[in-house]
Amino acid sequence: EYPFHRHVSGFTSSLRMSSAETFIPTSVDLANGLHRPPQKPAILRKISAAQQLSASEVVTHLGQTVVLASGTLSVLLHCEAVGNPKPTISWAKNGEEVKYNDRLLLQPDDSLQILAPVEADVGFYACNASNALGSDSVSIAVTLAGKPLIKASRATVINTESPAVTVDIGSMVKTIQKANVTINCQVAGVPEAKVTWFKNKIKLSSTHHLHDGLLFIANVSLSDQGLYSCKAANLHGEVTESSQLLVLEPPRPLPYLEDLTVVLTSAGPSTHSVLTSPSGTKLTVSPGSSALIGCAVDGHPTPNITWLYSGEPLRLQHQLLAAGQILQILNVSDFTDGEFSCLAQNEAGSLTQIMSLAIQEYRWSVDKLTVCSASCGHRGVQLPQLRCLLDGAEVNASYCRETPKPSLQPIACNRRDCPSRWMVTSWSPCTRSCGGGLQMRRVTCQRLTAKGSSVPMSNEACAQVSKRPVDTQNCNRQPCVEWVASSWGQCNGPCIGPRLAVQHRQIFCQTKGGTSVSSDQCSSLPRPLSTQNCWTDVCGVHWRVSLWTVCTATCGNYGFQSRRVDCVHIHTNKPVMEHHCSWRPRPANWQRCNITPCENGTLLRGGEAERCRSRKEGGVVSQKHSTGPC
Repeated sequence: EYPFHRHVSGFTSSLRMSSAETFIPTSVDLANGLHRPPQKPAILRKISAAQQLSASEVVTHLGQTVVLASGTLSVLLHCEAVGNPKPTISWAKNGEEVKYNDRLLLQPDDSLQILAPVEADVGFYACNASNALGSDSVSIAVTLAGKPLIKASRATVINTESPAVTVDIGSMVKTIQKANVTINCQVAGVPEAKVTWFKNKIKLSSTHHLHDGLLFIANVSLSDQGLYSCKAANLHGEVTESSQLLVLEPPRPLPYLEDLTVVLTSAGPSTHSVLTSPSGTKLTVSPGSSALIGCAVDGHPTPNITWLYSGEPLRLQHQLLAAGQILQILNVSDFTDGEFSCLAQNEAGSLTQIMSLAIQEYRWSVDKLTVCSASCGHRGVQLPQLRCLLDGAEVNASYCRETPKPSLQPIACNRRDCPSRWMVTSWSPCTRSCGGGLQMRRVTCQRLTAKGSSVPMSNEACAQVSKRPVDTQNCNRQPCVEWVASSWGQCNGPCIGPRLAVQHRQIFCQTKGGTSVSSDQCSSLPRPLSTQNCWTDVCGVHWRVSLWTVCTATCGNYGFQSRRVDCVHIHTNKPVMEHHCSWRPRPANWQRCNITPCENGTLLRGGEAERCRSRKEGGVVSQKHSTGPC
């Protein structure tokens, strides 16, 4: 380093610089530079005092500080650089490219000339030299009346990888944890300005690695976040610039998510929950259920979360809870088997966590068979048992109603020759229905083959396996019994309707020998009636009718005939009161007759017709009038 205090054009000139800016190349051969091998640009630093060409003109090289006075009419800033290929020169003021005009001129030798400098021209001017191999930059300060000047930047620097980062004061610094951060506060001023550092407006002590305008923060952590300020002060005044330091923490997974537990508590019993993870988790659910998928991540600043389904943004029905950290699927049947992922991003990086969703399907299973229907022979079969399964567990068959049933085919089993065994026929009918009889059947020894045929065997072959069944047995040993009835009793009851009078008799169960036994022993026999309807003399009545009279007319609409209707006793044929016959319909005692059109005007006269009508309405026509005109 080359600290110095020199008078430039009658003014005091001083500069606090880093070692990079005060390095002076000693091996550069300007005369033979074009013939040297390729090299990166290098700007020549000259530490000699600026030359005063006139009272109002100042000429200086980089590495100086120019203090403008009221009589200064021109400032010429030289910049010489070497490199192969030849570097391109550009100028910037306070980090921004210089816009040339009629006062700010770029000279043919790449010098920058400021004509009639004013207060707005105060600042740090940087000469940038670049070629295909790299670049170099050196600054020069132009200040007014000696007031301190700080080289400030308005850039935002984001560091997510490098272990160290260096910025100018005024920059916004965002860096990962454990990085080393250097904040450069380059100050110019005459006389030399004193630099003081602050964090959140609190003065920093010397333990914070303060050195010559540099603030070094080693191994930064979240506690180092804050606003860092550099104040430069001298006799002519003071100036302050600040940089905001934000410590970045890339998204990282967490083992739990408290919000998920809270939401799950209020959800229904059919709701499943799972956390995503970088390596992937799996959730198996039944159709129609709901699911809560948590994205448990942390980071600084708080990561933004984006949910994806099979790598694409979610489009089907869903809800986001807990600031997007929980994805709620109301009905998993809206989705198919697939992968859900949450992408957590902040300025420090990103993290993807995934979860695979598997929707169980109801399916028919035929993995079990019934017991074989036979132990040997040719008819043994097993039937597949159809079961409805969900994730291997049997459920009600109604859940599989929309799933086609597989075809079921019987499976042959135990198709082999049977051991010899006794074969019996059915018992013959009993020789007697009661009192003791005999039944017989046929008993043989046979062997059933796997082809279904029976092969006769000797009785000894079956006797070795089991005892020979009997071929004769007693039957119907119960005594012979019958129902016996007494004579009918007296016929009793009123005669108001058909056959309402009744009579009774006694019914007994007894043996053929006449011995009375319990009625239970005759229960298999039809039991005779013990009660029946009967007739009394009072009920022996009926309606008696006479012959119809001759019709009152041979044609027309007024002919009728009548007859006599009486209620009489069956045996005596004597009339009785009509109510005794009321249980039978009373026959009609008159009817119309000869209802046909008359020919040749054969009609009853009006008076005779009226007389006949009145007799008809009376209900009976006497015999003496039956031959008259009526």
